[in-house]
Amino acid sequence: MGGRLTGKVALISGAASGLGAAEAALFAREGARVVIGDVQAEQGQAVADAIVRGGGQAAFITLDVTEAASWQAAVRFALSRFGALTTLVNNAGIFRMGGVMTTTQQSWSDVIAVNQTGPLLGMQAAAPALLAAKGAAIVNISSIYAVTPSPDAMAYHASKSALLMMSRAAALEFARQGIRVNTILPGRIDTPISGDIAPDQLAAVNRRIPMGWTGDPIDIAQGALYLASDDARYVTGAELIIDGGWYASAGSLIDPPEPAMAGSADGD
Repeated sequence: MGGRLTGKVALISGAASGLGAAEAALFAREGARVVIGDVQAEQGQAVADAIVRGGGQAAFITLDVTEAASWQAAVRFALSRFGALTTLVNNAGIFRMGGVMTTTQQSWSDVIAVNQTGPLLGMQAAAPALLAAKGAAIVNISSIYAVTPSPDAMAYHASKSALLMMSRAAALEFARQGIRVNTILPGRIDTPISGDIAPDQLAAVNRRIPMGWTGDPIDIAQGALYLASDDARYVTGAELIIDGGWYASAGSLIDPPEPAMAGSADGD
């Protein structure tokens, strides 16, 4: 199976569902050998099995992104199974509601552990293998909430903003060592994490999307494909916003017009 990622071996965290599953399937279709990492073993194995049935190469390993040893085991698995590791996608993330007065210490710690510490541990574990590879890339999945505020997602904002700056710093650290590091900032995407957000907040967010509809995981996967491929060989330290125009409208005094007809996520 050939494509834009032929010869690549990608480790994708949080790949049992949502954005990660879409990234894994697309990467495999484009020729990558993919390691599916997630704490959801049954779902993760199903994603890997579906890729193999479709003619791709994939394998699942249980990955707890909050544990350094789990990351190290995942990297060893990639090396033993596929002989290399060229690509890391830090995709795993969680969301917890809460503002200044309502965020508990536990929910804060949980979000920071997965969304901020997890990518750091992943980059640390993967770096030796990536340094030994040709055309290595790290893609960190942040959020439009890294650059736009809301009153009730304090921990999520903090973690995703931190990941943005971590990515820039890592890009500079590895710029002359053969590893590119870039970030994607998704807007409102239809994924399981949306179930953790209050319906009234989701409705308010959807009203603010200038394009008039919610994105699909494949929209983010396509961006990750570009950043992971050699097409982006001169791109590092960059942020790719994929949000239907949300960020462009931030601060506007005029609400986006109601769309004449809301399109689907794939433009049909």
